[in-house]
Amino acid sequence: MTPEEFSDLAGVSRETMEKLQTYLDLLQRWNKAINLVGRETLKDPWRRHFLDSAQLWSLLPGDAPSQRIVDLGSGAGFPGLVLSIMGAREVHLIEADQRKVTFMRHVSRETGAPTVFHNDRIEALTPFTVPVVTARALAPLPKLLGYAAPFLQQGGISLFLKGREAEQELTAAATEWKMKVKRHRSKSSDEAIILEIGDLARVS
Repeated sequence: MTPEEFSDLAGVSRETMEKLQTYLDLLQRWNKAINLVGRETLKDPWRRHFLDSAQLWSLLPGDAPSQRIVDLGSGAGFPGLVLSIMGAREVHLIEADQRKVTFMRHVSRETGAPTVFHNDRIEALTPFTVPVVTARALAPLPKLLGYAAPFLQQGGISLFLKGREAEQELTAAATEWKMKVKRHRSKSSDEAIILEIGDLARVS
């Protein structure tokens, strides 16, 4: 996928594209020294990482730029840092790996993204509530819901980027959790799906 194709699909401005290009340049440079993302994925980064993340923008409830978001296990910043660059007001990036946090801080400085960093394990943080929780390639859904629940405000939603095992994970999660699920087709892969989960509560 070319940058132009990404820009058309994601509907981002020229200024945002410049910031995302800065992000990609830094990712390619840093990835030589730190294992931020799989090297093979950098053969098609606009699809594999940037479109995969940016497609969540249209699923943010209400006025997207005003959203506060918690991104669990942010890694190299996908999807949280992309959403921040696109205009989300306040994105909390939670990542235990100090090297990855150092990378994301550098990208945030270079792009002016309004981010807050939490260099800690998810379960070690004191939860604070937000309307949206996101995650990509972090954990199976039953465990992921356990991470997300303490951060979700009343009426909040989770947006999880999942692969071909999504339905099996939903079946497993249903033994522990009650939830309302919406499935959205992924724009970045025919084998992927976006799970929008609301009304989350533990099975009593």
